[in-house]
Amino acid sequence: MRAVTWQGKRDVRVENVPDPRIEEPTDAIIRVTSSGLCGSDLHLYEVLTPFMTPGDILGHEPMGIVEEVGAGVPDLQVGDRVVVPFQIACGDCWMCLTGLPTQCETTQVTSEGMGAPLFGYTRLYGAVPGGQAEYLRVPQAQFGPIKIPEGPADDRFVYLSDVLPTAWQAVKYASVPKGGSVAVLGLGPIGDMACRVAQLQGAGQVFGVDLVPERLKRVRDRGVETYDLRSFDDEKELVAAIRDATDGRGPDAVIDAVGTEAHGSAVAKLAQSAAAVMPRKISGPFAERFSVDRLSALYTAIELVRRGGTISLSGVYGGMADPMPMLTMFDKQIQLRMGQANVRRWTDEILPYLTDEDPLGVDEFATHRVPLSDAPHAYEMFQRKQEGAIKVLMKP
Repeated sequence: MRAVTWQGKRDVRVENVPDPRIEEPTDAIIRVTSSGLCGSDLHLYEVLTPFMTPGDILGHEPMGIVEEVGAGVPDLQVGDRVVVPFQIACGDCWMCLTGLPTQCETTQVTSEGMGAPLFGYTRLYGAVPGGQAEYLRVPQAQFGPIKIPEGPADDRFVYLSDVLPTAWQAVKYASVPKGGSVAVLGLGPIGDMACRVAQLQGAGQVFGVDLVPERLKRVRDRGVETYDLRSFDDEKELVAAIRDATDGRGPDAVIDAVGTEAHGSAVAKLAQSAAAVMPRKISGPFAERFSVDRLSALYTAIELVRRGGTISLSGVYGGMADPMPMLTMFDKQIQLRMGQANVRRWTDEILPYLTDEDPLGVDEFATHRVPLSDAPHAYEMFQRKQEGAIKVLMKP
């Protein structure tokens, strides 16, 4: 089959690789019909290269048609149309039953001290072959895949794999009171959708912050009050402007949808770039002990949120030596929640909104739909924020 493979920093290629096969009774094989390109994929493209191996198959936002099922998958049949969540979990352990499939006790990557494995991600999360491919082996298929109806185009449901539950959890974790205020830092796919979810769930004021004109326009057209980072000399001016719109206190909640590759962190960017070009035997241990994130977005969130407010982190961070302003966080009594989205915890809440009325705008959420063969260009375009690329879907 054809698949998108990682070969090095900023080097992805579409190659022929062996077809997946059933390996365990709880496996299923999916013929992929759509697969998203995620901001988290860009971390592999640029920053998290020390944890990658040439030939790794990328992608964690797939949907498709069931082609084969193992004997331990009673609820799926060949021909079922399914969305595949990005994490792999059993659904039966204590963690899964308490709504934390990201921490699944059956599938945890204990060799790396990490939680549940993820499709198409680093060795820290199991290096499981991903869904930017023609076919996908789905472990724990008795729990993961979400059956969806025939009829509507893939765009209606594909975001259940990651974008929708990640944005939904970001807003839930933010604990925005009814009629309250929330600022969303970063208006890529997750930040954009988080603005929409916050409006749907009753936020009175939603502020969106970014520096890409196309992203700002998209959320502004949906009633979000936008702030262009390029219009301010520094973070303090931005913070002051949003505080002025919230009675001088700051928003009730801030969602950081940026993560480790934030703008404005020159020293951390240099450290990340250095680790990415080190020999593999050195870069992995170096990154595991000394990695740092570009923390400007998180620092802005800490400064911006009102006293007693909540910060919700959905952007991916991977640093092991990040300096945190604990005095400020303690003094402001900030509540901080974070983590990978627990996809199956939220999908039953989200599904009723994926109707013909389309209140979340999923049908037109993608800006680009490209064949799998165009993956190298899609990665470069998305990483460089070119051609208005905000959300890219690939069609094998």
